[in-house]
Amino acid sequence: MFSFVLRRLLVAIPTLIVITALAFFMMKVAPGGPFDLERPMPDEIRERLLERYGMDQPVWKQYLDYMVNLAQGDLGPSLKFHDKDVAELIGEGFPVSIMIGALAMLLAVFVGTFLGAIAALRQNKPSDYAVMGFAMIGVSIPPLVMGPILALVLGLYMNLLPTGGLNFNRYGLSVLVLPVITLALPQIAIIARLMRASMIEVIRSNYIRTARAKGLSAPAVIIRHALRSAVLPLVSYLGPASAAVISGSLVIERVFQLPGMGAYFVDAALQRDYTLVMGVVVVYASLIIFLNLLADLLYSVLNPRVKFDT
Repeated sequence: MFSFVLRRLLVAIPTLIVITALAFFMMKVAPGGPFDLERPMPDEIRERLLERYGMDQPVWKQYLDYMVNLAQGDLGPSLKFHDKDVAELIGEGFPVSIMIGALAMLLAVFVGTFLGAIAALRQNKPSDYAVMGFAMIGVSIPPLVMGPILALVLGLYMNLLPTGGLNFNRYGLSVLVLPVITLALPQIAIIARLMRASMIEVIRSNYIRTARAKGLSAPAVIIRHALRSAVLPLVSYLGPASAAVISGSLVIERVFQLPGMGAYFVDAALQRDYTLVMGVVVVYASLIIFLNLLADLLYSVLNPRVKFDT
């Protein structure tokens, strides 16, 4: 296992380098800059600002300097938030993003697994059609559209849930309901479909027939034998699912006015705050790589036939 983890970490280094290079140079070729204001700025002041942040150097030199600082754990100063650096801003937004994303993934895994199992056990019956119909709706409507719809219906029209911010003192945990459900719905739909297909294949296998022939009850067969094998494809999907939830949170945090990294990322991109954008990209990329590694390790625990040294 140690050699497997080490190999994955060694692969992660060039992956991060490629991601940072693409993000860095794409920002540089985009029109506009961090010091483009509505009012013209004197050339002398602009030159001093560019020199202060090292932006008067060639682009390749700026990228090398950034990577050297990044290797030392320095994400640099924010170009727009002059009283804070990038690490401080990310430290403020990271807990919010992780909380929303983790709750959405937990909800998606438990609800999606349950619905998929019910649909498989009740194949071609009304409950199966209902779950698959819900899955089609969940897959078809992106969070960017579903979020405002839920906020409009449940928040404004029915006045059941708060529609924005993190005012725990006033609303309690109910402030998390809409953003978590919005992020989780597409993943619930996908997981339900995966679980249904996997469960149908497992319950038709020979070892399930053998377990039933030995006189085991239906709940024992499903819980002890079928579910363990049926969830393996879901474990493999946890890595991409986590990436989808994290990328979706960039928009959802903006829709529901949450002070997470996604909100900082959108504002930084619009204002050309290069260092803050790069900091968020590095954190998100590192988190996705770690979650994919964690999913592979979990898969090996559930499936003993997987060997790390092969």
